[in-house]
Amino acid sequence: MKKILLPIIIISSLISAQAPAGYYDGTAGLTGYALKSRLHDIISEKNINWHYGDLPNFYNQTDLDKYYDHGPGNTTILLDLYSEIPAGADSYEYTSANLISTSGAEGLGFNREHAVPQSTFNSDYPMYSDLHFVIPTDARINQLRNNYPYGVGNSTVHYTFTNSSKIANSAIPNYVYTNRVYEPVDEFKGDIARMLLYFAVRYEDKLPSFNYSTNINPAIDRSPFDGTAERAFDPAYISMLLQWNLQDPVSQRETDRNNAIYAIQKNRNPFIDNPQWVNGIWVQTSDAVAPQAPFNLNSTQSGAYYTHLAWSPSTSSDVIGYNIYKNGVFLTTTKSTSIAIDHLTPSTSYSFTVKAYDQSYLQSPDSNIITVSTSAADTNSRDLFITKYIEGTGNNKALEIVNKTGHEVDLNNYSIRVQYYNSTSGTYYFGNSFELEGKIPNNENFVILNPKSALSCYTNDDARFLTAGDALTFAGTQYVELSYKSTTVDVIGSKSVSNSYGDVSLYRKATVSQPAATFTMSEWDSYSADYCQNLGTLSTADLITSNKEFKIYPNPAYDNLYVSGDAQDIKTAQVLDLSGKVVHTEKNPFRNKKNISVQNLPAGSYFLKLDDKAYQFIKK
Repeated sequence: MKKILLPIIIISSLISAQAPAGYYDGTAGLTGYALKSRLHDIISEKNINWHYGDLPNFYNQTDLDKYYDHGPGNTTILLDLYSEIPAGADSYEYTSANLISTSGAEGLGFNREHAVPQSTFNSDYPMYSDLHFVIPTDARINQLRNNYPYGVGNSTVHYTFTNSSKIANSAIPNYVYTNRVYEPVDEFKGDIARMLLYFAVRYEDKLPSFNYSTNINPAIDRSPFDGTAERAFDPAYISMLLQWNLQDPVSQRETDRNNAIYAIQKNRNPFIDNPQWVNGIWVQTSDAVAPQAPFNLNSTQSGAYYTHLAWSPSTSSDVIGYNIYKNGVFLTTTKSTSIAIDHLTPSTSYSFTVKAYDQSYLQSPDSNIITVSTSAADTNSRDLFITKYIEGTGNNKALEIVNKTGHEVDLNNYSIRVQYYNSTSGTYYFGNSFELEGKIPNNENFVILNPKSALSCYTNDDARFLTAGDALTFAGTQYVELSYKSTTVDVIGSKSVSNSYGDVSLYRKATVSQPAATFTMSEWDSYSADYCQNLGTLSTADLITSNKEFKIYPNPAYDNLYVSGDAQDIKTAQVLDLSGKVVHTEKNPFRNKKNISVQNLPAGSYFLKLDDKAYQFIKK
């Protein structure tokens, strides 16, 4: 049964209505990479990341074939994009029970296929189990596809499958890659393109750290990713994806799947909701003129392990980011005009320069050079560290991590991983890591929670990160590690031994101010299983600050608490009671006003927390 494709304009308006009201707030008027970055922020916030083993059961909600051979009834048959014959009966079919690992022929079972190969992100979570691009497909075709890219094949065909999809040498227009590609049937080319473009948006900040094309031998280099955060793919490959998006419009299957995934992991594929955004982001007019250099580079604050750089922006209008160089070597990239550079060495001098780059990835000349000398010591933590570890009943697992470094920390290079024991081989091994993302302000903490937990005092809505992956399935005998890139930062337990921290909650003592790569039990207080009091909150001692950049008045307050000073850039205002519990939160509180309403608070003493600064007040 052939699916009916509605005209693209009708599809766009129909599917936009499927997204919750306000889901795409902040996208109006945006185009290009600014739109892409805003969509990244939207679809990356508070996802529920499930275990890879959960996916076959979820496929019964996301991938049943109600569109071709079986119609809208209560089918149990999975829709396989690699073997579906849109205009006729399929050669074979699967249910979610037919999961296998390997296959020597078509039709024997299905795999969980990563449309973006696992090798791109080293099989780490949350990518590893993201339903938006991990789909059920025939195991044999999956194996033969290997990690070859999707593409247009030429006449050198290596395999032709039962639905006429094939593996052939690449004929992607203007693309230097000539090795093998997997070409799906026309019916699903748009589906595949929108999956890949979703990945480019969802993991935008991580793309430069993933495995991508090195162009050492472009004819056989399999990855179409180019190492950029914004464009994401080689230009010729992007052109193919844009063409696929147009020639195979969004179908009812994709709409239904997008809605089902949103119910499961709480984010959406924006290009199914608004397919016109594909061209809105990637179709741009570029020039061959390098941008003007940024200027007035300076260090606004430094400590023993970090410095904060700021500069005046390039005057060129097409600048999309800035590359930071330390001692003449590329270090990192930012879209802002300031950045905290951390993991420096005390009592050491460094030179820094900044270059602007535009949407054609042309670089400006260097900014001025500055030399920064770190201090011998300071009162800050040298890195993030774990402050609470909960190993409770069943899936009641949580970790709390705090930032007391004195500066905002980019989490994109941090991960949590757990060591397991293989009783058959008698060896220890690490499970799949959970990669953190986003940024955490100074003097704030966050919680990573297993979404299957049932803690009495902490819920999924409270946590910043949710994962049922290996990193949050520890059982007390495992070694748990917080890492920065490949360096161990802080740990629970000892490596390559059986530990004894099951059915306990460990809280870091208030006297501990630094991470430690070696676990010391004397740094922790132990509580019973499932204890989670004050999880996710800082102590009142952490909140009090003498660095009062703002003034709050009146104090005592009655109905409203006002803030004087340049407060329009404050991202979050929170009111906390003396125990540190958050009782009120506002995002961007002073964008259009100067006050926080406290009229509903009981009389008593509170803290008003403005990003990483807190001020005590009394409510009358």
